[in-house]
Parts: sequence; C-alpha cells; structure tokens
Amino acid sequence: MKRLCFLVDSIFSIGGVQRVTAVMARQLADYYDVTIVTLEDEKCHNVAMYGLSDKPITFRHFKYPDTPWWKMLFCKAYSMLYRKVLPKTRLTAALYAHSSFPSQKRNALAAELRSGGYACVIGVHAPLAVRLASLRRQLKGVQLMGWIHNSYEALFGKGSLYIGPELRQHYEWQLEKLDATVVLSKDDARKYHFPTHIIYNPLTLQPDKRSDGTSRKFLAVGRFSHRHKGFDLLIEAFAKVAKRLPEWTLHIVGEGVEEPLYRELMARYGIADRVIIHPFTNNVQQYYSEAQVYVLSSRWEGFGLVLVEAMAHGLTVVSSDLPTSKEIMGTFGIYFENGNVEQLAERLVEAAQCDFNSRADTAVEIAARFDVKEITWQWRQLIDM
Repeated sequence: MKRLCFLVDSIFSIGGVQRVTAVMARQLADYYDVTIVTLEDEKCHNVAMYGLSDKPITFRHFKYPDTPWWKMLFCKAYSMLYRKVLPKTRLTAALYAHSSFPSQKRNALAAELRSGGYACVIGVHAPLAVRLASLRRQLKGVQLMGWIHNSYEALFGKGSLYIGPELRQHYEWQLEKLDATVVLSKDDARKYHFPTHIIYNPLTLQPDKRSDGTSRKFLAVGRFSHRHKGFDLLIEAFAKVAKRLPEWTLHIVGEGVEEPLYRELMARYGIADRVIIHPFTNNVQQYYSEAQVYVLSSRWEGFGLVLVEAMAHGLTVVSSDLPTSKEIMGTFGIYFENGNVEQLAERLVEAAQCDFNSRADTAVEIAARFDVKEITWQWRQLIDM
C-alpha cells in the first residue's frame, strides 16, 4: 500500500483547515497508509478530535532543532535585505529559501520525512508547502505536493497578514518545484503564474436534520482570529437592523483572540442580549439546523466551507462578495460588498424576508456537489498520477 504523509502545522486544534485535513486523511486511509506529521507538541495529541481515531492513521510529532545564534543573525539579516532591498531574482530568492529555513531545520525535516518511506508528502498551507519545496533534492523520488488553503489575495495582497506582496515571487518560484500545487478555486488558479490543480474542499459533516426556517436566527461560525472572519462587521451590521428585526438574534460559534472585541461591540451597541457567542463544538450541526440564515462576513477566504455546510442544512446564505463565495454559490448567494457594513445590514434584512422554503431545496442541491466521495476520487487521481 502506498505511503502517504500530510505535513501540517497542527491537526489537534480548532480550525477549518484542521477539520478538512482530518476528513481527507480519514477518507484516504481507505486507500493508502496515511501518516500525519504535525509540528504540534505531543501534549496536544487528541485523536478523538475530528474522528481521527476512526481510521488507522499514524501520527508523528516533529520539532525543529535550534539553529546556532550566530547563524540565525546572519539568516535574519539576509532575509530582511531580501524582503526590503534586494531585487527579486531566482538567485536572490534561492538564497532567501536558505536564510528563511536554515540548514539545521531543513536537514532535520528531510530526515524525518525520509524515515517514513513515503511515496507522497502533502504540505498543508502555503508556508509548509514552500518548506517542502526546499527539500526537493533531499527527497528524490518522493512525490511532493502543496495544498494551499488561503486565497491568493489573502496571501500576497497589499496589507496581507500572512505573507505579503514582497514574497509573492519567491513563493511562486518555490511552489513550481513541487510535483503539484492544489488550490481551492478557479479564481486562485488564474492568479498563480504556473499550473495548479483545483480541488474543492468537501462537505465535512452530515446534517442531523435540515432547518425548518422558522427560528429567526442568524448564524456565523469560525475562529475568532484577527480581522479574518469579519465578525466585528457582522455585529455592527446587526446592530443597525436590530430594531427593524425585533424577533431576530445573532448566534456566533467559535473561539479566539478577538472575542473581547466582539463583546465590547455588543455592549457598545446595546445588543448583548441579542447576540449569543457559543464555544467551539464538534457538533456544529446543531447550530446549523436551528438557524434560518447563515452569514459569511469574512474579509478573505480560501474556500468558504461553512457555506457548503450551511446550504446542506437548507439555509439561506448572506456572504461578502468574495470570488470563492460566488464560485461556490453562484446566483443563490445574497452578496454584499466586502467590508461594507451598511450593505451587509441591508442584506440581512433581505435574507430575513426571503421565502425560506422556496430556497431550501436549491441550497441542498448545491451542497451535494461537494460530496466527500467525489473530492476523495479527485485526490486519488492526483496522488496516483
């Protein structure tokens, strides 16, 4: 049986990427000998999360060794020069690949991956995919892939919180070294300057029951990371329409560093009794089935998996006008201009007044296009090419 490895920053923590990776690892374990190599500490080990104990998956916790202080100073100096001063050529980019990933760390990761005897290694997220690309010569004969979960604009656009435009060319030159780079949308595939493979994320849960569309509840789900999910925009928009929709409440499911900001906004606008924050749960289906309208207020997304989950429960969906949202939902979605609070508020009212029953079947039909069996087949085709 072919040995397959997912190289991840984390798998035993809350997040959409972790959940999708776990689902695909479980599905592919029916066809391959699957290992997940994670950079998490062993104390985080929790195979019960995301049902990872359901299949014979091997887990390895890898820790980078320390780099000598003098070498780190040199590496940091060159890295700063490359990002701020030097021309972006293949030579300077190749040197940056070494300065940003010193040999001690690079050799240790290569040794870890060689020890597994893997036929294929998939680096999850752009930074790890690039790390994997730098091991091309040390992992001869191994199929190396990158699985990019953020949108091109989120990674390389102006003001990016992840990578930034100054490293765009470096990342693309590195990713070109891989056997395959998987992106999550046609829009992203058009923006990369080398061939990529488009594989959508699958529906990762089975609805307990469809919503009956009578709850008067808006729902949003996601990690409370800085600016990403736009829950601050959503709370402000809901505050603008709360009096127009006196029976409606807003429910947000998730955890993270921005929660104090959300609670401050709720108090400021006097809607603390109308906005309910729920902690992360493995049974998020309960919240979908009890909601009437799903709202994706994200400033960026690689793939809005929550949109598929919401539609699988028959929900009407309001979304920022991200390319990936339009690719997933087409004309079904009710869109607002990304970041426009006034327009979001109007779309909330529009969604609340929709004929739920006339839209529910369409929502479920769209969600069915992202069946996990079809997505698994696409991954198998790529791995076995």
